[in-house]
Amino acid sequence: MKIALINENSQAAKNAQIEASLRKVVEPMGHTVYNYGMYSASDDVSLTYVQAGILAAILLNSGAADYVITGCGTGEGAMLACNSFPGVICGHVEDPVDAYTFAQVNDGNCVAMPFAKGCGWGMELNWEYVFEKLFGFGSGKGYPADRVVPEQNNKKILDCVRELTMNNLIDSLRAIENMGPKEGITACEHLVSRAVAAPGFQKHFFENCQCDAMRAFVEELCK
Repeated sequence: MKIALINENSQAAKNAQIEASLRKVVEPMGHTVYNYGMYSASDDVSLTYVQAGILAAILLNSGAADYVITGCGTGEGAMLACNSFPGVICGHVEDPVDAYTFAQVNDGNCVAMPFAKGCGWGMELNWEYVFEKLFGFGSGKGYPADRVVPEQNNKKILDCVRELTMNNLIDSLRAIENMGPKEGITACEHLVSRAVAAPGFQKHFFENCQCDAMRAFVEELCK
């Protein structure tokens, strides 16, 4: 499995610690980690949690990643941003129980974690335990045992509903990119092109992208 790590600007200083915890747990399982940044708070390209959602959608829908780990201060904003896009089912995960139940009941492909709230002494241990429960026991098996069949059925219903409510991703990304200035809102123009501008993103994305249409779209933005 290709696992992507994306940090937005407020928690970029923790990127190396999160990456180390993630690699420690998932690489012995046979998974590969791709760190898309932000790598530090002083990166040339700064990402908001909204842009983290944009990048997660691009990676998952293009096949460049199979799973995305992202977050923000509380994890709530990143979760909302990720779930705004087709092909992304993002859970808000704070602890190992959240991780296990999200994997088994909701069978998603993205988690948003709180990297400020509750992240003091022992935070790296919590991250490691979360990643163990998230990736170490398979997914979609249902939980608890007496609810396996209805929980699996509910997930299939959710997938059907999302197919009907979510728009074509590239069309949506074009519309977001072409948003004009909005009164009372700063820096809402060119959200997509600014998000994909980071050299680290481009390197890993173009190495792993499996979708010709998405590749062409990102190449167009990078010109």
